[in-house]
Amino acid sequence: MYPRHLSVALSRLAAQFPVVLITGPRQSGKTTLARAQFPGKPYVSFEDPIERAFAEEDPRGFLARFPTGAVLDEAQRWPDLFSHLQGIVDQDRTPGRFVLTGSQQFGLLAGITQSLAGRVGVTHLLPLALGELPAATLRKPNPDWLMQRGGYPALHAQDIVPTDWFASYVATYVERDVRQVLRIRDLSSFQRFLRLCAGRAGQLLNLNALGEEAGIAHSTARAWLSLLEASYLVFQLPPYHRNFGKRLVKTPKLYFTDTGLAAWLLGLRAPDQLALHPMRGALFENFIVGEFLKARYNAGQPADLYFWRDNNGLEADLLFEDGDRLQTVEIKSGATVTADTIRAGQKSNRFAPEESREPWLIHAGVDTYTRSGVRVIGWRDLPGVLAAFNSSAGAVPSAPTFHNRDS
Repeated sequence: MYPRHLSVALSRLAAQFPVVLITGPRQSGKTTLARAQFPGKPYVSFEDPIERAFAEEDPRGFLARFPTGAVLDEAQRWPDLFSHLQGIVDQDRTPGRFVLTGSQQFGLLAGITQSLAGRVGVTHLLPLALGELPAATLRKPNPDWLMQRGGYPALHAQDIVPTDWFASYVATYVERDVRQVLRIRDLSSFQRFLRLCAGRAGQLLNLNALGEEAGIAHSTARAWLSLLEASYLVFQLPPYHRNFGKRLVKTPKLYFTDTGLAAWLLGLRAPDQLALHPMRGALFENFIVGEFLKARYNAGQPADLYFWRDNNGLEADLLFEDGDRLQTVEIKSGATVTADTIRAGQKSNRFAPEESREPWLIHAGVDTYTRSGVRVIGWRDLPGVLAAFNSSAGAVPSAPTFHNRDS
């Protein structure tokens, strides 16, 4: 098992709430983390039809087996669980009693809102972050290998060909969720929609155009996108909500939780194919934005990440609030930082210069330094930046030290 950064937040919440929930995409390591973090608790998976039948036929008898609590895996498979747990934890609110995992937000969050509000600490476990990977992985000459492979633990713990793994993943998990939730019979249309989403990673989301190209109605496109979000396969990055006297873009941007899945959907089967592909820049941006999202979730915090774009040509690929200040991030997929790259970094915070900190520029090279008022950060140094970002919950982190030099 790889050490997971979420374990700290998970321990913190388990010391406060009688129920903790670990949710995230299938195969992201939720079960492994829950069993490792709470080794003394009995374990039951609701994917087991015998256990699920027992729970549905005799819920009180089923839960009576666990007077001191348990790890209950794939909790969304038994929707009545939440109402039964409400009565149990109201009688005994011992912290960390029950640990739930689940991979679909639809049933999970509805059940929590109705029955367990105020009684459950919710966490999100995404695929492996850069800082959770073996050190040898960070010694790759460029991030193309990692972007094409992605961060699902199985692809780093076992000798598995990524293309084979993703083909199985889409067929056995994604399509099963589609059948269970939306009752789609013609999966070919959904598969086309999924691939079209991959082709729009890092772009402004236009559901009308996406639906038209996929040959489906706007309402269907919205429902299918909601399913992808609920299954933690994609997420939307909203535009920053404050008005600085400009005409703003109000449409969110679409990203994949894992660039390996996006690359597979785009037909990229090897890192050298990705290196020359026109989507490389978008996938690198997706990769970096995803690392920030993982950092927030691993700290047990809401995402609170945004982008900025106005009609005057000012934009920031990523920004977040740090108290009463803003931190902007420009993302460039080139390995060489040029004068034009620096100018892009300088420009990223000009929509609110008095309220912004020194801009960051994250690139696909290895060097980290400060140049002309821009903090340039190489992709390998991102774990150091995000570790500080994690611990301070948004405060400006200390400078990474792996390849520091001043310029």
